[in-house]
Order: sequence, then C-alpha cells, then structure tokens
Amino acid sequence: MAALSTLTPPQISTLTTTISSLFHFHRRRLSSLLSSHTLFSLSLHHLHSLSLSLHQKSLLIARHLLSILSQLSHLINPTTARMPPCTATTLNDRDLDSVLLLILLCELHQHDPESLKTLSPTDWRDSLSGYVSATMLTLSGIGCSNSEILIKYIEVVTKCKKFVDVMGCRDGKEGKEVTASVAAVVALPSVEVKQGGKECAVCKEEMRQGRDVCELPCEHRFHWMCILPWVIKRNTCPCCRHRLPTDDVYGEIERQWELLVKIGGSYI
Repeated sequence: MAALSTLTPPQISTLTTTISSLFHFHRRRLSSLLSSHTLFSLSLHHLHSLSLSLHQKSLLIARHLLSILSQLSHLINPTTARMPPCTATTLNDRDLDSVLLLILLCELHQHDPESLKTLSPTDWRDSLSGYVSATMLTLSGIGCSNSEILIKYIEVVTKCKKFVDVMGCRDGKEGKEVTASVAAVVALPSVEVKQGGKECAVCKEEMRQGRDVCELPCEHRFHWMCILPWVIKRNTCPCCRHRLPTDDVYGEIERQWELLVKIGGSYI
C-alpha cells in the first residue's frame, strides 16, 4: 500500500508494534480455539449458522477488515484518530473466534486444497492445529523485522478486502449515502466566528461574527441547525464531500480505503 510510504520512522515503529501485538492476540485466540474441542465446536457451529446467509458471513469478514484497517488509517490521519471509533470495528469474542477460524480455513485450503476435503468437520481441528504449528513463527511475527510484519499486514488486509469486494456485500449499492455515526457527530467542535461575511453552504445565509458554528474535520463551517439534519442523512461535507466516520461497516471501509488511496496517491 502506497499509504505506508507516507509514514515517518516513528509512525512505522508504532504501527508495527501495534500490528505485532494484534497478531499475537489473534494467535492466542486461535491457540485457545484449537486446544479446546468445545470452543472449536461452538465456533464452527457459529460459522455453519452463517452459511445460509452469505451477507452475514461477508459482514463478519468486513468488520474484521475494518478493525485491522483502522490501525493504519487512524495513524496516518490524526484528524480521524481524534474522532470516536466506529462501533462496527468492535467484535465480541464469539465473532472474533469465528472470523479467525474462517480465515484460517481459507488459508489452509489455499495452502493444501485437498487437506480438508478428505476429513469430516469434526477432524478439521487436528489438521488446522498441524498447519498452525508449522507456520507459528511466520504468522506470529516472532523474530520478524518491521518490513516482514508490514508485509503480513498488507497480505491480511488485501485478502479480506478481496473477499468483501468479491462477495458484493452491498448488493451493488457501493457509494450509497450513509449517515454519520452518532459518536462522530457529537464530537464535532463548536467554534466562534471571529470575522463575519462567510456564508453557510447549506442555507446560504451569513455566519455572523460571535456566533457559534459547527466545524467539520475538513475545516468547513456551517450553522448547527443546518448541518445536523444533513449529517443524520449522509456522512459527507456539503462543500468538499469529505467523509465523516459512519457505523455502516461497508461505508466505513469505503471511507478509510478512499482516504488511504488518496494519501498514497498524493505522495507518489
């Protein structure tokens, strides 16, 4: 990802440390999952319960992608980092275990397509445990350099993004308008107009000196009574289309991906 090229050495260090810790946490969850027959069965049952709903399974992958992608986007864009996190990035233990198991099954299938076909689902745990043991050092990041950790990060993000794109989770409604998250709206600052003369882009009336108005992260200002009805219907600035965080998972992925592509493109 070109956006990584824009990071300073301290930011690279922060990102790799965060990612390494995240991968270690995921590895511990997987180890617990594979060492417990009960936990493995429950997670597999949860995946099976989603099998009839492609949207739910895609949504699970999308939420996982968003939680990982946010590690980079929040670091590379301090303005976004100051905004409250999207609630969609939070996965409970059951969903996290299930999505990690799903990704592991996909990895094993890609590594050895025949390994799972000859086994019943009840025997998958032993096969997965053997695969994890053989790749433990590589996947956990132990002894890995910063570049190797970042490469692994890019691989995970890319795989999840491709999965989300291929599944067509939004039923062809990419780019649809989504509402700004409540937390993002509440966090918008109120600033005093120091000099009058500028008009609100929504009502076209002057923002008078001394009046408190709303300032979006892009620094465009609006009357509060004008911008609030706007952001409860869409998460974009009326002037420049800058996107506010949203609790819509796919909308938030689009927002963060668009931001990273824009930053990476401007750097190149």
